[in-house]
Amino acid sequence: MNKTADPSAERPDRGAVIGQGLVWLSRWTVRLLVVLVGAAVLLWLLGKLWVGVFPILLALIVTTLLWPPTAWLRRHGLPPALAAALVIIGGLIIFFGVLGAITPSMVSQSTDLADQASKGIAQLQERLAQPPFNLDTASINEAVGKATTWLQQQGGQIASGVFAGASAVGSGLVTLVLVLVLVFFFLKDGPKFLPFVRRVAGARPGAHFTAVATRSWDVLGGFIRTQALVSAIDAVFIGLGLVLIGVPLAFPLAVLTFFGGFIPIIGAFAIGALSVLVALVSQGLTSALLVLLLIVLVQQLEGNVLSPLLQGKTMDLHAGVILLAVTIGGTLFGIVGAFLAVPVTAVLAVVLRYLSELVDERSEEPAEVATVAEGDETDATAPGGDETRSGEQDDEASAAAEE
Repeated sequence: MNKTADPSAERPDRGAVIGQGLVWLSRWTVRLLVVLVGAAVLLWLLGKLWVGVFPILLALIVTTLLWPPTAWLRRHGLPPALAAALVIIGGLIIFFGVLGAITPSMVSQSTDLADQASKGIAQLQERLAQPPFNLDTASINEAVGKATTWLQQQGGQIASGVFAGASAVGSGLVTLVLVLVLVFFFLKDGPKFLPFVRRVAGARPGAHFTAVATRSWDVLGGFIRTQALVSAIDAVFIGLGLVLIGVPLAFPLAVLTFFGGFIPIIGAFAIGALSVLVALVSQGLTSALLVLLLIVLVQQLEGNVLSPLLQGKTMDLHAGVILLAVTIGGTLFGIVGAFLAVPVTAVLAVVLRYLSELVDERSEEPAEVATVAEGDETDATAPGGDETRSGEQDDEASAAAEE
């Protein structure tokens, strides 16, 4: 006589299930704590070694901008050292040429702008003394005095922070020379780096490092060059608009717009506010509103057309992630952190995606592959179906042999 087995007898006790869950949770908690401790130690080391790390990061960013012309010169027969030197010299000529073009304009118009600012403040005091505000002169002067004192204090803090940063990183001239030397060697010997790593690390670790480094370089270079193009287009449109409106310091503000574009969201907001302030002080409320409208239109063009069209899927980062990265970077490391936040986050995203791909390869079959495998059998008899599968198997076999 057959006896039906009790299904409840095959199931573990409820307490055992809860205990297994707690054990799993405790194990992952310990692992997470170990990772957090490692990240804290890494940040501590980064702070200690920042004097050397900062020039390397700047050199890598500059190298991504200068590598395309260097590669073009090398393809046309120039030696690597000569190509790198010519590109660096050309970049310095352009940079200092732009800087030299800005300086006379700022010097010549700064005095007039300061006088107009004083007149604007006086007009604002007169307007506040009239209805409906009816503020007396003493209250206005007191508020202005408090604001001036606060700005002076902030200026002192900013100056002390600048000097502290300068003492930590070294003088600006030494840092610039070090960056230029690193850029020269990166441009000259950069293609030799990955083969050297593969020889030293071995086939398997070298292959992983090569894949991550190649993807990171592509993402970083694509982001920097595309962001430079987007920032240049923003600077041209905003500069032309400021000239048509008649705002002073139009060219310097356009150049600042270009450099501010490398700090997503925050840079555009800061330079836009500065442009509106200059227009308000120099020409009044109407010009300030026109400049505000101009900046909003250009930013909408960038956010909805230029960046999606040009950036595409270069970084594949959500806008919220970018904003969070810029905020954290600016909080921890100031302007430098805000500038480096997006490139560093993009590289970290590349590393995480590569690790995720490795996990998918070593774990269960991906969902897409499972769906195809469990699909109807007509695919096997479709024209070219067997050839396609055999071709894929041959590709996988050749790839495994090469690895």
